[in-house]
Amino acid sequence: MTVYRKMTKMLLIMILLTVAAFPVNVFAAAGDTNSIEFDSSAKVELTVGQTPKQLKVYANLEGSSSKRDITAAAVWTSSNTNVAKVVNGLLTPVDTGTVIITATYNNAVATLEVSVAHPFKDLTLERSADGNYKLGDSEETLLVKAKAVGGESATSVKDVTADAVWSSSNTTVITIEEGKITLVGEGTSTITAKYKSLTATFKAVVQLPYSAIVLKDKGKDSVVKELELLVGDSPVQLTAMTKATESSPEKDIAGDADWTSSNEGIATVDAGEITVLGTGKAVITASYLGVSKSVDVYVRAPYEALMLTPEGDQSLFLGESLKVKSYVRDAVNSTKNQSADTVWSSDNQLAATVAADTVASEDAVATITAKAVGTTVIKGEYLGVSKSFKLTVYPSLTELTADKTEQELYTADSVSLPKVSGTKYDGTKLDISDEIEWTSANEEIALVKDGKLVGGTAGTVTLTGKIKESAVAAPAAAVRDKAVELKVTVLNKVLVLIGPENSFGLVMGEEQPLPEVLAVLENGDELDVTATIKWELSGSNAVIKQTAAGKTVKGLAKGSATLKGTYSNKTISIPVTIEQKVVKLLVEPSTLEMNIKGSKAIKVTGTFTNGKTANFSSSMNWESSNPAVATVKGTTVKAVGEGTATLTGSYQGISATVKITVVPKLTKVTVSENKLNLAPGASKGVVVTALYDTGKTAIVTGSTVWTSSKPSVAKVNASGTITAVSKGTTSIKGKFNNKTVTVSVTVK
Repeated sequence: MTVYRKMTKMLLIMILLTVAAFPVNVFAAAGDTNSIEFDSSAKVELTVGQTPKQLKVYANLEGSSSKRDITAAAVWTSSNTNVAKVVNGLLTPVDTGTVIITATYNNAVATLEVSVAHPFKDLTLERSADGNYKLGDSEETLLVKAKAVGGESATSVKDVTADAVWSSSNTTVITIEEGKITLVGEGTSTITAKYKSLTATFKAVVQLPYSAIVLKDKGKDSVVKELELLVGDSPVQLTAMTKATESSPEKDIAGDADWTSSNEGIATVDAGEITVLGTGKAVITASYLGVSKSVDVYVRAPYEALMLTPEGDQSLFLGESLKVKSYVRDAVNSTKNQSADTVWSSDNQLAATVAADTVASEDAVATITAKAVGTTVIKGEYLGVSKSFKLTVYPSLTELTADKTEQELYTADSVSLPKVSGTKYDGTKLDISDEIEWTSANEEIALVKDGKLVGGTAGTVTLTGKIKESAVAAPAAAVRDKAVELKVTVLNKVLVLIGPENSFGLVMGEEQPLPEVLAVLENGDELDVTATIKWELSGSNAVIKQTAAGKTVKGLAKGSATLKGTYSNKTISIPVTIEQKVVKLLVEPSTLEMNIKGSKAIKVTGTFTNGKTANFSSSMNWESSNPAVATVKGTTVKAVGEGTATLTGSYQGISATVKITVVPKLTKVTVSENKLNLAPGASKGVVVTALYDTGKTAIVTGSTVWTSSKPSVAKVNASGTITAVSKGTTSIKGKFNNKTVTVSVTVK
């Protein structure tokens, strides 16, 4: 037992020595406290009399990311309980000052700064002015201070101007920042300052310091309403006078005012001095402390216009120069040479320069000299009037070439002119089409109008193109003597081309003349163009041949093709059929007997050289010798009137005919006696009458076929005579075409 006690005592001593030698957290087990912290580390601001504020503190645990609320278990202290007290984290403000609040838990400590002040009240705004301002007031007049009661004590006053939030209800009148007012314009605005929960305002009225500005001509001391000036006039000095009230003395503020011009290209202004530069209207305005006054300035040129000779855009070749004169129009039909006094300029002096004579005279000129290939604008200016033109400088050229030498067009049509290029010294081409001027040898046939070639009447004419005439000083470039020519053919415009109605048939191995074509022109004239139309043939089944008698078309192989003909502005297409030679035509029927209004079809079968046959019924182009009797369309014949006619048609040169007989249609036959009573040996003749659909009648007794049912009783001959033979009864029948009559005969 004693041994055990000694061992226990030794073990306790070793544990105590180990704890003393090492920090507690070295041997901390999971769940022990590492550190503590407040729920917020921000400085706490309290006011005296405020409801106590509850603080919370949390412990960070070993081996866990979660925190434990230890507010109730911590030990709380305040560095000055006269400023703030703390009990279990409940913080109570006492008086103005700053304290440190400490929370301790298991040797872990956390601190928090707390400040206490008296509450602010009665925010007031201090200003030197009474709220009435005038534009131009001094900076001291425009200062506003914000002061609040509270803070260090219940009665102390604090300047919160820098910390307050300032605003203006009308920023077009006043703006304010940190108590500094900026006057913007005339009017009223409410100024507001906010500090913590306090707000203070005052109404500000901004007025103009002057009633108006009056602009005067300094030299004449007269009020200026508008100015009329000419380019070249001396500057005009204006003064700006102001009055605070109607009874106040005038004050010259020309040096202090802000002067502006609405168009500085016409007139500029500096401290009231107006300098005119160009023609037009400019508005000169003087502004000072919110008051402004304007005057209209009209600047005119002393001359109506500046004219240049030559006029319009010009061109030169390298080494050439151009003499230009400038004239001013100073009255109706009056001009004056001002070439020497005109201000000349070239906006690209690399391309060309311009220099004027120094002595003014009616013969004075300005000389433009081409220096390099390019373009420039040559401008002349004189006392507010100006004129300019574009100058193009081309390289030296040796020849002119048009991209085409022939042109076809139709009457009243227009086409583009050929492109013309010049050959440079290095052999390359340069398009100078815009520099070419075209002339026509006969403008009734063709002329150049608005840059286009316009067709007149049908015919042929030659147009010549040369470089435009120019007042170039000698020596002129040799290329100006070169020319190009264009042969122009004007054709009548065609409305339509009329060819064969049906397809064009060819026989293999045989030639035929090309089809006839008629052109109907725009003016209504008709023109046979068979000899001049241009033909093309598609495929290889046929070919167009040129013979001594003219062009023909020859069939080569069985098939089809299209014959396309072009004349002037129109094209016609004709289908072509190439067949074998037909040796025989069989027409069925070859004769026809028809009734009026009846119709029948005609079939035509052709036999080729190889023995094969084909139906050509629709290709015969039948014609009737007597259309009043019979007409034909395609394969159908129609009977029109009584009589005879012959149809004639052909295919591949083989003709065929069909004979047509048109008769009226038989509608009924009648007999003169339907019953006869005869004695043996007696005779009686009857008459048969035919009735047709035309209303016509005819005696057809002799054409009627007669029979007797009992020839032993009575018989009948071909002329319709009935003879009684012996007693009895019999029926005598007569048939004409498909109609019959019956006569009952009794012999007694």
